[in-house]
Amino acid sequence: MTTTVAAEAATSGLPSVRPYESYVYAYPHKTAYRPLEDRPSLRSLWAAEPKDTLSLYLHIPFCEVRCGFCNLFTRIGAPEELTTRYLDALERQAGAVREALGDEGPVRFAAAAFGGGTPTFLTAGELERLCDIAEQRMGADLRSVPLSVETSPSTATADRLAVLADRGTTRISIGVQSFVAEEARAAVRPQRRADVEAALGRIREARIPVLNIDLIYGIDGQTERSWLVSLDAALAWRPEELYLYPLYVRPLTGLHRLGAAAGAEAEALEQAAWDEQRLRLYAVGRDHLLAHGYEQVSMRMFRRTDAPREQESPEDYACQTDGMIGLGCGARSYTATLHYSFDYAVDMREVRSIIDRFTAAEDFSRAEVGRYVDAGEARRRHLLQSLLQAAGLPVADYRARFGTDPGADFPAELAEFAARGWLDASAPDGLLRLSPSGLAHSDALGPALFSPGVRAAMAAYERK
Repeated sequence: MTTTVAAEAATSGLPSVRPYESYVYAYPHKTAYRPLEDRPSLRSLWAAEPKDTLSLYLHIPFCEVRCGFCNLFTRIGAPEELTTRYLDALERQAGAVREALGDEGPVRFAAAAFGGGTPTFLTAGELERLCDIAEQRMGADLRSVPLSVETSPSTATADRLAVLADRGTTRISIGVQSFVAEEARAAVRPQRRADVEAALGRIREARIPVLNIDLIYGIDGQTERSWLVSLDAALAWRPEELYLYPLYVRPLTGLHRLGAAAGAEAEALEQAAWDEQRLRLYAVGRDHLLAHGYEQVSMRMFRRTDAPREQESPEDYACQTDGMIGLGCGARSYTATLHYSFDYAVDMREVRSIIDRFTAAEDFSRAEVGRYVDAGEARRRHLLQSLLQAAGLPVADYRARFGTDPGADFPAELAEFAARGWLDASAPDGLLRLSPSGLAHSDALGPALFSPGVRAAMAAYERK
């Protein structure tokens, strides 16, 4: 994977593309959502949906600090008992949602996750209450399903981890980003390596089955040597999973305001150099992990080959087909025809305003903001989210769901991917799978599958 972006374009005969267009973790993106004029009731939305293999997500929008690269829906701190008011609102919402799901058929949650923000910003007692909301209000059996929780070095304390372990957490994900102090500072990530190592030690002592460590490449000043320092420091803990994220500098984030990362607001040549740096570091990280007993699950995710498999990771979840129930003002929910959430923002003042409205709300019986998903968008979503996995898309699965073939539905897109060398020509018949180059360019390939309607909505979104 040492081929440059320009060389790739030259060999394919196609115009060059930016390899880091957008991280596609959900489709359509929240910036394509809009206020719903009809404000449909949740009961009507879920009436005809299968509810026996739901996924449950609880969102906690608080962090002790906000990293320079972060554009997640979160705020710094929680003054004046805000966490209590937030959990009160979360409990009201859970009651309304569970009532809307009804009791006409079985309601079962097959997986659960707490994200944010930083869920472990909550105290140990508040984490107990969060688990109670999931279990007593929603009916999720946290000790019998995969439960993934996000944490940070400063909040992964022994008492919090003990609660999570006792309540059935099977996977914990910690954002480290870099073990190199200079890189952490460059990413506006205030932390000390000693504190990171201590937190990792506490996580291992808690005996939660799966540890995931997040690392970032493409930080200003990062070299292959310093990148390997972070990789080896993470590998010393033998994490069951590692996520390697390319750095993005997104609007309204700290790095965007500071202009501190290479290529953030640079001219074309500087941007191309940053793209090349990230591609090079991606290849170094990928090859290093493959050589140390990990398998590649997606562009970002690597799993230790001997890791326990009873725990589904987020990217294993079949979000192409299964329903998602999201609780909290930053969570989204999925039915077959509508994706819905609350208002979305990055700017801190806007985030605070949305959280304040959420905590004051009494009626959670209707969907307020979202985007309807028609049959064409459902096909795109299935193709996109399957193709971005290293295992690829079994064409028979697509055909069974939609009655057509992806090659017939998306001939132009797949022909371009093949021409660029992004599709694996050696894949078995009936399997649509990315090549190593295709996986490396997942953040260009994914956005190329967005529909014109979603593109237009995202372009028209007013950032706030």
